[in-house]
Amino acid sequence: MITLDSKTLLDNIRIHLFPTTKFKTVLVSVFINQVLERELAAQTALLPAVLERGTREYPSFRDLKIRLEELFGAELGADVVKKGERHILSFSLEVANNKFAPGENLLKQGLTLLKNLISDPFLENGVFKRDYVRQEKEQLAKEIRGLVNDKVSYAIERCVQEMCPNERYGVFKYGSVDDLDIISEESLYSYYQSLLRENPIDVFVVGEIDADETFSLLEDTFNFYREKTTSKLPPVEVYNTPVEVRYREEALPINQGKLTLGYRTNTSYQDDDYFSLLLYNGILGAFPHSKLFQNVREKASLAYYAFSRLEKHKGVQLIGSGIEIENYQQALEIIQEQVELIKQGNISSEEMENTKRGLINQYNVLGDSPYSLVNFFLDGVIGGREEGVDYFINKIEGIKKDDVVEASNKVFLDTIYFLHSRDGEGGEQS
Repeated sequence: MITLDSKTLLDNIRIHLFPTTKFKTVLVSVFINQVLERELAAQTALLPAVLERGTREYPSFRDLKIRLEELFGAELGADVVKKGERHILSFSLEVANNKFAPGENLLKQGLTLLKNLISDPFLENGVFKRDYVRQEKEQLAKEIRGLVNDKVSYAIERCVQEMCPNERYGVFKYGSVDDLDIISEESLYSYYQSLLRENPIDVFVVGEIDADETFSLLEDTFNFYREKTTSKLPPVEVYNTPVEVRYREEALPINQGKLTLGYRTNTSYQDDDYFSLLLYNGILGAFPHSKLFQNVREKASLAYYAFSRLEKHKGVQLIGSGIEIENYQQALEIIQEQVELIKQGNISSEEMENTKRGLINQYNVLGDSPYSLVNFFLDGVIGGREEGVDYFINKIEGIKKDDVVEASNKVFLDTIYFLHSRDGEGGEQS
């Protein structure tokens, strides 16, 4: 049974513990929740990188690395995560279990370091160090501009942007270079202070821990100043039936076309029929036995790859494929045909069973990685689902073909995006 032991501190810091003897390390993950907004995205994405450069006590990345080595090779990380219309600052600490270093109390020392990384950064003249901000802005600008070099990811991102031009979900998780350019060390520090004071924080701990002791330790550690009333994030827009399908195309120097279809599922992660939607997506394009892989790639030989994926928190399904540019119309027709076949109930018992087996295996292996467990738990907190892994497996086992058909008939095509070469000329292979 994989479930959480949770409690909320008075200042809206929510603690979630999962005691287990399965791992030799203890993972602590801290998430500062923010709404995904176009004008905030670049600042939010930049912050973890700047904070990771140093604390007041350990003012450089090298100083931090030396301290981590003193903690028996502990690992510290910072990143930004996009989940639905949430933009989340992510901080993680992984330390060896205390029993492997008697008398050291590695968890307590590591938590102090993690807390200082988040709440006590290295400052210069009362704000973030100018060189750190400048260097991390340059690095993030490279990441933003470099998206186009990964044509698969680029096509998916561009489809999302065209699909949701006036919705928060359409914002790229790293923001834009233009927004990045105007950020100063003063404005970034001011934004950081408001985030730390006002936004909801979730802390997850996975490992061989005593729940009562760990709750007490976390309460003592995360004691930085917080507003008594923290901000509430707006609900996510999920339910949307498109009036008409948008067609968008873009030309770049490539040899292989990228055809991406964006669908509205009209099903949220919290809805009862989410599990039916999981089966629908699995049958359509999440596994090698799926209809897209078998019919578009294998039988018709029209695609180098073909897959479908869900964004559970936004109610969006994306179908991606790499095709010869001249095969656009034929590939589009066969992809749409697979969607319609499911809606008409053309699902074999073998497809049902193979998909259930594949999904159940994905949930079973969650317990093999503390990071996978934390991601699953975070999805539950964001999506309003408190159930554990066993509940998900039981629900999947009970899904019938009619349930899948019913869920599929709530799915509507919103956007078709095609990335192709200029005037039929080739170029990059990716």
